[in-house]
Amino acid sequence: MSSIEGATQLLEEALLQDDEESKQYTRDGSVDYRGRPAIKKDTGNWRACPFILGNECCERLAFFGIATNLVTYLTTKLHEGNVSAARNVSIWLGTSYLTPLIGAVLGDGYWGRYWTIAVFSVVYFIGMCTLTLSASLPALKPAECLGSVCPSATPAQYAVFYFGLYVIALGIGGIKSCVPSFGAGQFDDTDPKERVKKGSFFNWYYFSINLGAIVSSSIVVWIQDNAGWGLGFGIPTLFMVLSVISFFIGTPLYRFQKPGGSPVTRMCQVLCASVRKWNLVVPEDSSLLYEMSDKRSAIKGSRKLLHSDDLRCLDRAATVSDYESKSGDYSNPWRLCPVTQVEELKILIRMFPMWATGAVFSAVYTQMSTLFVEQGTVMNTNIGSFEIPPASLATFDVLSVVLWAPVYDRIIVPITRKFTGNERGISVLQRVSIGYFISVLSMLAAVVVEIMRLRLARDLDLVDEPVAVPLSILWQIPQYFLLGAAEVFAFVGLLEFFYDQSPDTMKTLGTALSPLYFALGNYLSSFILTMVTYFTTQGGKLGWIPDNLNKGHLDYFFLLLAGLSFLNMLVYIVAAKRYKQTKTS
Repeated sequence: MSSIEGATQLLEEALLQDDEESKQYTRDGSVDYRGRPAIKKDTGNWRACPFILGNECCERLAFFGIATNLVTYLTTKLHEGNVSAARNVSIWLGTSYLTPLIGAVLGDGYWGRYWTIAVFSVVYFIGMCTLTLSASLPALKPAECLGSVCPSATPAQYAVFYFGLYVIALGIGGIKSCVPSFGAGQFDDTDPKERVKKGSFFNWYYFSINLGAIVSSSIVVWIQDNAGWGLGFGIPTLFMVLSVISFFIGTPLYRFQKPGGSPVTRMCQVLCASVRKWNLVVPEDSSLLYEMSDKRSAIKGSRKLLHSDDLRCLDRAATVSDYESKSGDYSNPWRLCPVTQVEELKILIRMFPMWATGAVFSAVYTQMSTLFVEQGTVMNTNIGSFEIPPASLATFDVLSVVLWAPVYDRIIVPITRKFTGNERGISVLQRVSIGYFISVLSMLAAVVVEIMRLRLARDLDLVDEPVAVPLSILWQIPQYFLLGAAEVFAFVGLLEFFYDQSPDTMKTLGTALSPLYFALGNYLSSFILTMVTYFTTQGGKLGWIPDNLNKGHLDYFFLLLAGLSFLNMLVYIVAAKRYKQTKTS
């Protein structure tokens, strides 16, 4: 009897030791930089985040050092018109937010997030150097205006400038998609304590973005307007170097996720298998669908996903045919896919309505870099003897974000948590809807400012003069400040939503959805600009946005965007109520 008790005690001690050892390691499949299972106390968590957040802060300083004042460079140095410059900035920004799809596929499927960030950072740096040379060397830029005569840039000058600009857009692709998912990957999603910290990470990630943007939209913009564009582009290039250094210094502390194969290929396999089995009847009992019999997933690095009842037409990909059942051959993924693989595609389809509403919000946000700046150029930019560059008003958007991000994380979340019982305070979807409402208020504030400006132009008989109206540019502060608050609620909320809801092996692709709706939003803004210009210039009219804004109706354009934003918010609320959360086994 004593021998049995002794064996039982030894077994209990062995199990307890195994449990203690398992607690030392992460359970999400992450490894350290040497490829060994990641030890919790030595890797990841907040100890690794300062290097990632420092990298993001410096990279965003470099990006906004170019983007914030780009429309001014195009109009004053390359001598482009207002509509042309706004359209070109929107297209470039759209492309910059489209390339993260490339980084997402490489990061999730082949290179891993770490090496994707490293390689694309070098590409980014090459583009920054090209742009700096383009603005510095006399042979690479057009001559200054002589009175009202402004010589156009030559094709070669345009080619060098836009080559550098779009190489930067390519470099952004690997960084913008992988950094947020790489940072969030430093927290073990299976550990409740670390999962809460991960939600906080996204707030501080966005805080870091805007900390870098503060320097760009104030100091760097001032240098560009007063000390020269060569130095103004050179400083962001230097910070891009610091961004890379910060990222590599933290390497020993990082947790790494192994790439799980191309997510695009897996989605194509599901579609192909569904089409090939279009005539099969999907069984009512979901347990009859094909799935791995043990706990491991058929997809490397992923937990199993539970079956959902919607989009049942895709379940044909996991329906076992008579031939497969008799032969026992389940090896062809183009004919038969496990439930987890099918659910991956379902999740992306379910997230699509939320993603689409982000595009309209992004079209509103784009105005901060284009028409908000052009509106500011025809206002009084002098405060005493000091002249404020119109693009530097974006500082108030950034200050708003820097204010609201910690307030939301440290005050709003703890207070609302007491009432809702939700670990995040309010749900992510509720957070986004609040952001959309605030964006409507931002556009209405811009409408009010433009009505005041145009009224003053008429009263002072300045309508026919392409000059600034004596209305202080500080009147723009509310529209920038409201847009910053909308960012904290909507953009951060959507980023967290896409990361949380994406399958394990599609986290980078999930976070790439955020810049992707940025891209669509910029293209949408360019399309709206083009359509508004086309229809409002019919019959020889000047249109809403002529080169002389005193003759235009920028207020009508902002009002149009406010209306679209309100409709977008209503669509989002309906989509959010119908959304089904992702469930893992």
